[in-house]
Amino acid sequence: DGFSKTWVVVAAVIFMLAYVQMAAKLGAVTGRSTLDLVTERAGRWLAVLIGLSVFLIASMYQFGNNLGVHTALEEVAGMVRTALGKAPPPETAAQQGVSFPIWIVVLNILALLFVFGWHNLYAALEKLMMVLVAIMLGSFAINLAFAQPDRATILRELPPWTGSSEFSLALLGLVGTTFVIPAAFYQSYLVRFKGWTVRDLDSGLVDSRVSALLMCGITLMIMFTAASVLRGKELNTAADVANQLEPLFGESGKLIFCLGLFAAAFSSFIVNSMIGGFLLADSLGLGGTPRDRFPRVLTAAVLLTGMGMAIYILMRTGVPPVFAIVAAQAATVLAAPLLAGTLLWLTNLPSVMGEHRNGPVLNAVGILGFLTLIGVAANILVNKLGPTLQKLLAN
Repeated sequence: DGFSKTWVVVAAVIFMLAYVQMAAKLGAVTGRSTLDLVTERAGRWLAVLIGLSVFLIASMYQFGNNLGVHTALEEVAGMVRTALGKAPPPETAAQQGVSFPIWIVVLNILALLFVFGWHNLYAALEKLMMVLVAIMLGSFAINLAFAQPDRATILRELPPWTGSSEFSLALLGLVGTTFVIPAAFYQSYLVRFKGWTVRDLDSGLVDSRVSALLMCGITLMIMFTAASVLRGKELNTAADVANQLEPLFGESGKLIFCLGLFAAAFSSFIVNSMIGGFLLADSLGLGGTPRDRFPRVLTAAVLLTGMGMAIYILMRTGVPPVFAIVAAQAATVLAAPLLAGTLLWLTNLPSVMGEHRNGPVLNAVGILGFLTLIGVAANILVNKLGPTLQKLLAN
């Protein structure tokens, strides 16, 4: 489809900005935990359902972050061995089989030390994220410069109607990488960690908007690079992408891509785990701030689950276990619309928000985003979860 799916990323970032604003307002106006508010108004059952769903999504998708980090570091290590003349010949490498993914263990240990080692966890995480986002931005911008996309082609293919209308897995991926509803929901917690009040919202939301726009820019740079130099190639893994870039951009281009891939995977390593761990702990009434013990413990549980799953995949099958796919898909179908609906509901309650309730424009964008998530969930249910369950039952 070339550049014709740019509109999907732009629409997704608009929805993300709307939900980030709702969540930030909710946290700043009430000064309370969002799942406490849910428990108070709907019952503990709904809070636990939200917490468990997000925890399950974070745990099941954490192995993807592990695989991304592993791929990036393995490719870089291979380049170093080749440069030093120590790379084994292909037949020897095949005989040696699969080696234990030690890098995954090392990085998870570092992540655990980070989670438990800093008293002011949020401030430390903010600094780490700034570094990783800068690496991502620089790496993918350089790759885009290497690709030199043709401006005439971009302008010709940019209109949405020039591409296919198929609702494909790639299209779902574009929505999912930019409109991340658990991250938007977690914004209501972050504003409390920062100590924001209503007076801080206007200036404070600038950072959140810049972050969302940066993620949009990075996604578009990756899309434009792929549309320029990788069109028509069959690519199943990140390693395939890196290897395709080497003959086009040279070893430096491949190295820069791997640095960007590492930063992208590791930047969500801790954040993804914290979202799952903190929301589950808060839903169970075990605390929802970095000062509390159980949010960190459950964050560690997400990290260890993802690590174990990634090691299993790399050492044994090469593909995720079917139960993990089913669990992640089922949790996504449930959690994404549930989180969006909860934010829409709470931010329109006069008893919660008072004069700071959503305006008509924010509600309109929010409802469109909610309907988009319903559509994505329905597509997963019909085209992915259903067939997978049928295969399981047939066996």
